[in-house]
Amino acid sequence: MGPMSYPANTETPDQALDQTVGETADWAAEAEARVLAQALRLAPTQGWTWTMTKAAGAAAGFSLGETELLLPGGPRDLAALHSRACDAAAMAALADVDPKSLKVRERIRRGAMARVDAAMASEAATRRCAGFVALPPNAALGLRLVWESADAIWIWAGDTATDENHYSKRALLAGILTATLLVRLSQGEAAAAATLERRIEAVMAFERFKARIGKLKLGEWTAGAVGRLRYGLRV
Repeated sequence: MGPMSYPANTETPDQALDQTVGETADWAAEAEARVLAQALRLAPTQGWTWTMTKAAGAAAGFSLGETELLLPGGPRDLAALHSRACDAAAMAALADVDPKSLKVRERIRRGAMARVDAAMASEAATRRCAGFVALPPNAALGLRLVWESADAIWIWAGDTATDENHYSKRALLAGILTATLLVRLSQGEAAAAATLERRIEAVMAFERFKARIGKLKLGEWTAGAVGRLRYGLRV
């Protein structure tokens, strides 16, 4: 018996499933965007909390059960949605910029500033969200989200590293993003720009140091230094 055939205008079971999954994903994305929009409006006065999450869901037209189904993590899920929406906004702002036309430090400066500007579009809500992810129970979430932001910027910048530099670059940029955003929230745009420049310069200096040490064969140099300090050896 040959393979089952279907009429030309009839979907196969796999096609029907794919369409259903796609429609469900589209509905979830639209619903999340609606709740997030309400959360950004309510958070400045209600805080980044479960109470605010439920109120945002209701304001978006969802029942309590629908809100809890959509956002089982409550404010944690909203924090992730907010961060990823800011990532998307930053990438949209950079869409007309050719990173290949810029030096690496300028790519990172432009990327970091675009991401901070995106967060500042909802300044009061971002301030409450920053306080929420800074709480000890949410620290891992905050680290994961800022890592995602750093990764998006490095990918836009054209980074193709697959060795340990892939991770070190993102860790360094995550620190730059965090520091710059916190200064922008507390001290303003000029102070944030100055902080960003200092942090980038520190990273570039570190990279130059690594390059020099690499030429000296870092492992041998370190072993020799330790030997001289501890045993007075001529290594």
